[in-house]
Amino acid sequence: MSTTVVPSQAYVDPAVWPGIAGVPAGARNRIAATIAEKIFSAAVNTLQLRVIHDDGTVLGAPGGGPRPEMRIHRPADFYARLGDNGLIGLGESYMAEDWTASDLTEVLEVFAARAAHLVPVPLQKLRGLYLPKPPRRERNSTANTRSNISRHYDLSNELFALFLDPTMSYSSALFDATGKDLLHVEWHELAAAQQRKIDRLLDQADVGQGTRVLEIGTGWGELALRAAARGATVVSVTLSREQKELAEERVREAGFADRVRVELKDYRLVEGQYDAVVSVEMIEAVGYEFWAVYFQTIDRVLAPGGRVAVQAITLPHERMMATRRTYTWIHKYIFPGGFIPSVRAIEDVTDRYTSLRVRERLSMGDHYAQTLRLREERFLARHDEVAALGFDETFERMWTFYLCYSRAGFQAGYLDVQQLIFDRRP
Repeated sequence: MSTTVVPSQAYVDPAVWPGIAGVPAGARNRIAATIAEKIFSAAVNTLQLRVIHDDGTVLGAPGGGPRPEMRIHRPADFYARLGDNGLIGLGESYMAEDWTASDLTEVLEVFAARAAHLVPVPLQKLRGLYLPKPPRRERNSTANTRSNISRHYDLSNELFALFLDPTMSYSSALFDATGKDLLHVEWHELAAAQQRKIDRLLDQADVGQGTRVLEIGTGWGELALRAAARGATVVSVTLSREQKELAEERVREAGFADRVRVELKDYRLVEGQYDAVVSVEMIEAVGYEFWAVYFQTIDRVLAPGGRVAVQAITLPHERMMATRRTYTWIHKYIFPGGFIPSVRAIEDVTDRYTSLRVRERLSMGDHYAQTLRLREERFLARHDEVAALGFDETFERMWTFYLCYSRAGFQAGYLDVQQLIFDRRP
């Protein structure tokens, strides 16, 4: 039995999206699609969700009341993709418009909240036999990492500027609001919340006049600018040419060219001694095989008495262990080579391989959910400008799925983001 491919019924440019324009077919896929439909239907019938097929078939746990709706327009294509690639197929079928949702984030949040239980346990143990594995070309070796980073961060500075706040920060903000008030933060509050997040990291790392700072992962330069404004000197390393270009432009415009140096360099190649090392949501791009090297590098360049501030997206440890060799939709389309650590994994690695110790943690997952909500609203509102940059509707659906998928993870508590502070006190 062989797997073949037939054209999708949706319009997708096959030159740009060959994996979406075609639908898996053939005898083996028919079997896989049938199994996928049974697993999906059984899972959905335990969830507070309505899944409606265009022929009127309705799935979901019994009971009334409002619940998010997922509408499947092309069930044959949907289950063929799901059977071929598991949850990768869920995202690909959304990109192809095989299904839509009343509220995409709410639908994905229902799935995220039950992520560990959607597939029967016996089948979970067999995931390695039927799910794709991460390609070796995406392993974050020094030979591959620049390509992995470029595929995401070098898409277009103009694209990121359309939905990021004026600080061009691509990480969780830290809002002043708490509790229910946090659910209602607005766009005009986001830039200040990003600066609050950065300032807290700099405070915890004791960054001030004369401090030598290493930043691993430049972003578009906001942290380096705020460190320089305190009188610090900063070396910031990135593997994104687009980010380096814009960060250097912002540094020059701010008048800090004598205090900030942005280098196109792998973190493993950094030399020198620094009083503070700061890294914001970069460890997710390191890959679990290289976490020890990442922290050993920080340990090597940290001056005596220095402090480290790391902001990291985190997973529960059990889910991290269960998925560490899984190739996902996020890997394939958004962050090749990426992998999210657990707090326990970070503490284990630093305890085992370095002299660094975690001294403080701050959980900010609810703040990330609202950061992503604001970005999602901004991105959707700027459809025409996204199109004018040359990005087609399939890309827009992909990016929308990514933003909603991420927010759903934080809202469900499946994902968290932590600020972790390290030092070497005995």
